[in-house]
Amino acid sequence: MTELVTIDLGDRGYEVLIGQDAWAIARKLAAVAPNRRYAVMADSNVLRHHREFIASGLAELDIAGTPIEIPEGESAKSFGLLEIVLSQLLERGLERGDAILAIGGGVTGDLAGFAAAIYKRGIDFIQVPTTLLAMADSSVGGKTAINMPQGKNLVGAFHQPRLVVADFRFLETLPKRQLLAGYAEIIKAALIGDADFFDRLEFSNRDSLSALHLQAHLKSAIEFKARIVEADERESGQRALLNLGHTFGHALESESDGKLLHGEAVAAGIALAFDYSVRCGYCPAEDAARVRDYFSLVGLETQLALLLGAPYSAEAMVERMRHDKKNAGGKIRLILARGIGDAFIEGAADEADLLNFLKDKTQ
Repeated sequence: MTELVTIDLGDRGYEVLIGQDAWAIARKLAAVAPNRRYAVMADSNVLRHHREFIASGLAELDIAGTPIEIPEGESAKSFGLLEIVLSQLLERGLERGDAILAIGGGVTGDLAGFAAAIYKRGIDFIQVPTTLLAMADSSVGGKTAINMPQGKNLVGAFHQPRLVVADFRFLETLPKRQLLAGYAEIIKAALIGDADFFDRLEFSNRDSLSALHLQAHLKSAIEFKARIVEADERESGQRALLNLGHTFGHALESESDGKLLHGEAVAAGIALAFDYSVRCGYCPAEDAARVRDYFSLVGLETQLALLLGAPYSAEAMVERMRHDKKNAGGKIRLILARGIGDAFIEGAADEADLLNFLKDKTQ
């Protein structure tokens, strides 16, 4: 069964299709129209696994040339590849009324979305996320970006897709590790502002990734994110809550030299955020323990000494955190918690205390 979530942003609003038949149903919607041309940007690995399935969804569309293949990994989110992509779009004669179809994980979606935002001052794009991480997080909300040597996603634009198609067929070839990394973003949504949702996650126990539960959990996470994006589209206020675990997580991800997946780093970062909230007197220790226990139950490591890429340096992590794009006024901004389902923005973390906290955690 395919379900639908609406992102209500007025004339920038769109639908998110979730389920086993989403790719087939998408062709019937106005956003995927036969009277426009589409350039396809697709993850090279996804093409290897799903070429015929992808082709079935493109059969009735006017496709401009063969798919532009995007290599795996964060290194693809670069100025160099962006220039190549834009040149390909120009060579194919894409006009402002045409659109980009982004088929892949978060890397492909971020790069394609940024290209769409700046190509001829903006054209439409459609997200077809093929990882659970992209379905739960990056495909919804309109954040697009490329990376810089100083950090992730430092150059980008807000550019909402016209449609998101989250078809579970793409998840069939996804390794368990990738599924777990995506599941971390689903857990994050519950921890930010929906304690009842976290209760449901705990109730589903180790079966959270089964077909019986996963679609319901994903829909709940997207509905939660939709409410926040609708209230604060350009992250001028409460949308920053969606970064729970990300300031710690981005530092870990960067310091791991590619060994950690984004969702793995975010899971560890969320645990750190809850532990630091306990240290600061904001959060009951019992809630932080529940968070760590649930991550452990589903198979996500949160102990820094046991993470891939260890050992981690507290000093190096704080230096990374100083350059986080969410900071303001030269101060490190963290998303902390008063408890499960009650996250808040801490606008100016005490760097000396933060360093000592991380020294304790990295020993």
